[in-house]
Amino acid sequence: MQRRSLIRLAGMILLAAPLLAGGASAQQYPSQDIHLICGYPAGTGADTIVRYYAEKLRAIAGRTVIVENKPGAGSNIAMEYVARSKPDGYTVLVNGGYNLASNMHLFKKPPVSSVNDFQVFASINRQAFMMVVDANRPWKTVAEVTEAVKAKGNKASYGTGAPASIVMGAMYKAGAGLQSVEVNYRQSSDMMNDMLGGNIDYAMMEPIFAMGQHRQGRLRVLAVSSEKRLSAAPEIPTFLESGIAGLSLNLWWSGMVPAATPRPIAQQLNKWFDQITSMEETKKFLNGFASDPFIVTPEEAQAMVNRDEKAWAEYMRLAKMEPQG
Repeated sequence: MQRRSLIRLAGMILLAAPLLAGGASAQQYPSQDIHLICGYPAGTGADTIVRYYAEKLRAIAGRTVIVENKPGAGSNIAMEYVARSKPDGYTVLVNGGYNLASNMHLFKKPPVSSVNDFQVFASINRQAFMMVVDANRPWKTVAEVTEAVKAKGNKASYGTGAPASIVMGAMYKAGAGLQSVEVNYRQSSDMMNDMLGGNIDYAMMEPIFAMGQHRQGRLRVLAVSSEKRLSAAPEIPTFLESGIAGLSLNLWWSGMVPAATPRPIAQQLNKWFDQITSMEETKKFLNGFASDPFIVTPEEAQAMVNRDEKAWAEYMRLAKMEPQG
């Protein structure tokens, strides 16, 4: 009897060992360097956001925080790297929540699953793609562009770049009943130069470049893709306000870790990131490129990823985009 009891006790200890180890590691977190992974090259707008959060996290967590750039494949390389990393809170992806959702449809064989492979522990900001025209054009509203472009029929053209701008351009064409021809660019600067040269009539552009050129007087931003106006640029109306029904594309950034990361560690990261996002300094930093601080619970953020993933199936159909790879 005594021997059986000892065997049973030993078995219970073995079963509990992983749980005890997980609890201990969560209590000691962080005990080593934290790596923030960026899916885009150094010097890009995305890299700027990641490095800002790394700098602030370094002071709050009391540990060295290292930024690693792993660009390529629409940030899929970075996503796969983090999803396959050890789920201990030391490898953190800072990326667009909408990127995670859209990549499930932009690629034939996405390397990760937005639902199963990641745990979204914090939201960071809310931003929007923007419709722009040459500042020397007479157009001051979306309605004026629509009228002019309609008159040109299929001789009108517009610029796009990232998948979100392609979708935005298709939604505008459908909502306004236009025949304008899409021209896709790899660089926003090339898109702007063609616009200033009169080769395209308007463009759907990413916010950091668009607002920089808007402030310098080269381009004029006429509308944002978000459902509501951005507090960082309250003077710029939405497409919905401009009379284009159904054109609403909300873009947001977040912090993510592998799905199996212990909840106490994810909660600690959530507290740190929310603390950074709540800073007045962070608001000024994000507002600098027409971006608003955005804080929701991890559960709400994960639900947003799931909703966005379903929405991107429809976006792909509307924009007639074929998955890559």
